[in-house]
Amino acid sequence: MSDLFDQDAPPGQPLAARLRPRTPADYVGQVHLMGEDKPLRRALEHDQLYSMILWGPPGVGKTTLARMMAEQTRAHFATLSAVSAGVKDIRSAAEQAQQRRQSGIRTLLFVDEVHRFNKAQQDAFLPWVEEGVFILVGATTENPSFELNNALLSRARVHVLKPLTHGELRRVLDRALVEAAGLGELALEVSEEIRDMLATAADGDARRVLNLLEIAADMAQAGSAGEAARIDESILEDVLGESTRRLDRGGDLFYDQISALHKSVRGSAPDAALYWFCRMLDGGADPLYIARRVVRMASEEIGNADPRALSLALEAWQVQERLGTPEGELAVAQAIVYIACAPKSNAVYRAYNEARQHVSSTGAHEVPVHLRNAPTALMKSLGHGHEYRYAHDEPHAYAAGEVYFPEALAGTRYYHPVDRGLEKRIAEKLDWLASLDAGNGRSS
Repeated sequence: MSDLFDQDAPPGQPLAARLRPRTPADYVGQVHLMGEDKPLRRALEHDQLYSMILWGPPGVGKTTLARMMAEQTRAHFATLSAVSAGVKDIRSAAEQAQQRRQSGIRTLLFVDEVHRFNKAQQDAFLPWVEEGVFILVGATTENPSFELNNALLSRARVHVLKPLTHGELRRVLDRALVEAAGLGELALEVSEEIRDMLATAADGDARRVLNLLEIAADMAQAGSAGEAARIDESILEDVLGESTRRLDRGGDLFYDQISALHKSVRGSAPDAALYWFCRMLDGGADPLYIARRVVRMASEEIGNADPRALSLALEAWQVQERLGTPEGELAVAQAIVYIACAPKSNAVYRAYNEARQHVSSTGAHEVPVHLRNAPTALMKSLGHGHEYRYAHDEPHAYAAGEVYFPEALAGTRYYHPVDRGLEKRIAEKLDWLASLDAGNGRSS
């Protein structure tokens, strides 16, 4: 079975490189693409490759998959890295692919970090992909719909690669411990519990689980003193250190988790909100960033249904700033639980957005004369402030029937309080004021 792995890997290469699978049957993960009778598997088996973008987090098999596709279809495997390559390198790769094409050899051009190319660089691929000079396989950890231009996306199919499951990571681990290309010749003692701990620590990343295993194996051998090398909990603690989770602080995984936290708050699910909060902390997220986002959630999702939510969120942010980690996180957790349990209203959020859109789409109406400032005698003589009714001098401190909009917009409403929390009382107050307006015989 070991012949299924990359036996051509130079000596001294990392375990992950030595165990790179070479056949679809030996590829672990991405069952939705590579399982029996799945689309990419069929394309490989029928030698019908096409240009594609492989989108997924680190360590899920993007590079491995590209190499395998080239080998299975007998195509030349060429690579570019968007970190260091430019338009000149793209043209050079295309010229070499044309020369191979004349000899009947196809080229699969693998572009790592393809999202790092700017628009001009991405456009440089278009004529070569269009003419079939090479098959483009781009790898990205970022959302292609945001990072790649439409012209390139229209010529390549996007495949989403998922983190490996715990069971899939165990398969990778177990195989590494028995294969000759891996660590099989070392006869390492690794209990089921330790294997599970390694798989959990890798958090869906196959390359990470193999790197962790390789480091642990080196440490076990160094301390074996002639006995059978054994990876135990003390070695594992040294290898894993404090943080074992993966959090791409600038990528989709990060924003997916903050989105999950926000939606859990909106959905009044305090336990789920706490879970996502702790997941982000565990992955190394900045607690101050989360605290700022919690303030936004309090304003957007609770608003005037419970104005205390915004105050509590602001205070939690302040506590985090003053106490730091780990004490400050408790205050942020308190705010998260409170706003998750609070009555929900996005009435102010909707009203604000509607007012902004209305202002941008209508003319600049003048301020009504009776509402204008009148600090000088000249302004008063021009009527500024004339007939303005001082609300505090009116019954109930309310000038019934007074119009505060420009005349053309009289009666406009943006804010519609919900029937929950304090906003229920606010709605009752506004209805009562509207009845006073109606009794006064003037439009509100």
